[in-house]
Amino acid sequence: MSAPAIAGEKPDIDQLRQWIGRTEEATDIVTAQLVKGLRATLFQEIGRPRTGDAAPFTTHWCLAPPVYPMSQLSQDGHPTRGGFLPPVPLPRRMWAGGQLEFIEPLRVGDEVKRSSRISDVTLKSGSTGTLCFVAVDHVITTPRGTAIKERHDIVYREATSGPQAATKAPPPPPVAKHRESHVSDPVLLFRYSALTFNGHRIHYDRDYVTKVEGYPGLVFHGPLQAAFIIEFAAKLHGGTAPKKFVYRGVQPLFEGSEFSINANDNAGGGMELWTANAEGQPTMKGVATW
Repeated sequence: MSAPAIAGEKPDIDQLRQWIGRTEEATDIVTAQLVKGLRATLFQEIGRPRTGDAAPFTTHWCLAPPVYPMSQLSQDGHPTRGGFLPPVPLPRRMWAGGQLEFIEPLRVGDEVKRSSRISDVTLKSGSTGTLCFVAVDHVITTPRGTAIKERHDIVYREATSGPQAATKAPPPPPVAKHRESHVSDPVLLFRYSALTFNGHRIHYDRDYVTKVEGYPGLVFHGPLQAAFIIEFAAKLHGGTAPKKFVYRGVQPLFEGSEFSINANDNAGGGMELWTANAEGQPTMKGVATW
């Protein structure tokens, strides 16, 4: 294997693609306390979860998070580059989207295994410069068998200097048949960071996110938006998770204002869903099918 890349270097796609096929496994247990915390964060009834009770559909994102010593963290709070994920030298890392297949609910007391594999590494050019996409396939299993299959897309991009550039005027916001709204306050973001052991400073360090990364405020987690969308889809479909959910982030969502979760039925019997900022502009889009 080649030597790890150094931050600031131009990505060497041939080197980074050597990570394709790399695998890792991790295990964890779905506890009642975790389920209570995630239910509270998703504005659900907390209840008193007991062994065998179904957990929220995206509980697996809170399980077996990577744990590194403080000495191995980068300036942004993420682990230093290398290890299981390829050492992409671009400094900004975000959750871009992905695809989920829900087969069997996770339940309180389950011992869960996550088997992960790097499936692709690609370079593209975008409005912010060079983008590197890393696709990771996950299979989530319990003693009952496969529970979830997932493809997770991570994007790395170049640093920007100063505030984010303004974009052209957005189109009129879409109209939703189904909608609920909440406030994206910093405590909500902190709770999700704590549940997922996510040290990424864009979610809790306002000085860092505004002065270093140039955003106007704390950034709402991509997986938290996806979790809200999936739970909303299930609520509108009699409590049943979609068999398949495909989603992608379209722009950041920030703290301090109202956000909404929206859905429209589509012609195929599924749903088009999205989260939106206070102006009604979509920040993450997804399609659910049953």
